[in-house]
Amino acid sequence: MEITFRYAEKKDAGLILDFIKELAVYEKLLDEVVATEAILEEWIFEKKKAEVIFVMADGKEAGYALFFHNFSTFLGRAGIYLEDLYVTPEYRGYGLGKALIKKLGSIAVERGCGRLEWSCLDWNTKSIDFYRSLGAEPMEGWTVYRVTGDTLKNLAE
Repeated sequence: MEITFRYAEKKDAGLILDFIKELAVYEKLLDEVVATEAILEEWIFEKKKAEVIFVMADGKEAGYALFFHNFSTFLGRAGIYLEDLYVTPEYRGYGLGKALIKKLGSIAVERGCGRLEWSCLDWNTKSIDFYRSLGAEPMEGWTVYRVTGDTLKNLAE
């Protein structure tokens, strides 16, 4: 199998949304997906707030990574935050996920970033084992906090 990569274009918004929904089903979070093609077009391609790269298996999109830059004040430089990593079930076990992570690592190094990081659901032991096999380490002592929806609106008032 020939593994290649390509950056998403605006015309790929529907495919990105399909992959997001497939990932959400896997994560048991489909009811939380409110993104639409129009929203993705606006935020990824018009406002350029994130990037998407597809992993290609013999010329067919077999998965994707959605990522964006964050910033470490301690390192004094940007990093890459991987929001989504997904490979379709029929292409799992062929090294495509590892290829995507390695590609993101090379993008981070090429851009002079200080780190590549992501979050993983605590129950997803298969992914945790995969990430650890790549040398990734969990951030002990850190908890993610989030404010959304009406709570965010109330906070902004």
